[in-house]
Amino acid sequence: QVQLLESGGGVVQAGGSLRLSCVVSGIYFSINAMMWYRQAPGKQRELVAAITSGGSTNYVDSVKGRFTISRDNAKNTVYLQMNNLKPEDTAVYYCNSMPQRSWGTGTPVTVSS
Repeated sequence: QVQLLESGGGVVQAGGSLRLSCVVSGIYFSINAMMWYRQAPGKQRELVAAITSGGSTNYVDSVKGRFTISRDNAKNTVYLQMNNLKPEDTAVYYCNSMPQRSWGTGTPVTVSS
């Protein structure tokens, strides 16, 4: 059974930083592309960042230069380093693989102005 366990969220002031982690079990982690998504209140879930099995990365324009996705295959973990956070980054953050599996509970991020 696939499990996705996100952590690291919290409340931070604008301009601050957070590092999210997602521990994955039940899949061959190293061969899967991994993604971070977020869902703000009243909005649809959106893809924020992606990393391939080879380490290539891609980001939505709104976070480019501020967020960094990375992975540690030895720990079955994908990370999202978020710097210079803005109030519009407030959302619940989720990780998932490609192909997509069942969603975890996510980790909430609140950025105050």
